[in-house]
Amino acid sequence: MNTDDATDDNPARPPAGVRLCAVDELKDPGAKGFHFREDLRLFNGFVLRRGDTVTGFVDWCPHVGWPLDVYEQYVTRDGRHLLCTGHGALFNFDGLCIAGPCEDDHLVPWPVEVRDGEVFTA
Repeated sequence: MNTDDATDDNPARPPAGVRLCAVDELKDPGAKGFHFREDLRLFNGFVLRRGDTVTGFVDWCPHVGWPLDVYEQYVTRDGRHLLCTGHGALFNFDGLCIAGPCEDDHLVPWPVEVRDGEVFTA
């Protein structure tokens, strides 16, 4: 994915109101990835659950521009951080890189909302 794919200008980025999953489908803490295509353009995003809070991020490492986790695990085994499996960068659950080559960079937020136990794009 190139840097343009992480922006709102990406035609593959889903519009507001697209149902992604039920909150109950997500581990706590846990994450799930979503992939969208428009012609040759791709948009990859993931949602992260922590208790009653669900947050969305563009699935794009700020260091190299590839998805954080090709296996869609995203969360470290101890449940404390997000992990880029490509080079081992660790991110806080707010998207701040705290260790690795992209330290102090942030994941790009992807607006999502929860309605009646379901996660939607916002």
